[in-house]
Amino acid sequence: GFGVAKNLSDWAVKNKDCTILPQLEKLIKAFHKAGKPLGMCCIAPILAAKILPGCELTVGQDKECEKWPYAQTAGAMKEMGCKHINTDVEKAHVDVKNKLVTTCAFMCNAPIHSVYDGIGVMVKETLKLA
Repeated sequence: GFGVAKNLSDWAVKNKDCTILPQLEKLIKAFHKAGKPLGMCCIAPILAAKILPGCELTVGQDKECEKWPYAQTAGAMKEMGCKHINTDVEKAHVDVKNKLVTTCAFMCNAPIHSVYDGIGVMVKETLKLA
């Protein structure tokens, strides 16, 4: 979630031109190369967008409104060369080719139980790819 933006990258400062901590980038690339599944929620899919160009992912919706105040993130991901899939908060998107499962979590103004459900789907789908 926001810890990714704050502690593992400089996303909050540079948006699509962000950088990622080198050791984390190396780890994600190694997981991907080894065919291990990755589950990411909230703003964390920005890591995959930056490191795995061409992947499919979601941070929810790409049209900003009261429910989706951070929808502009989807545009930044597209600018990075990724395919953003509009997905509701209770769901996750599975990129089978890249073994990447993403869900929006708190990118959506939704009740906590809806965020919980979406994260649960992400975990379940990530385990299926293991």
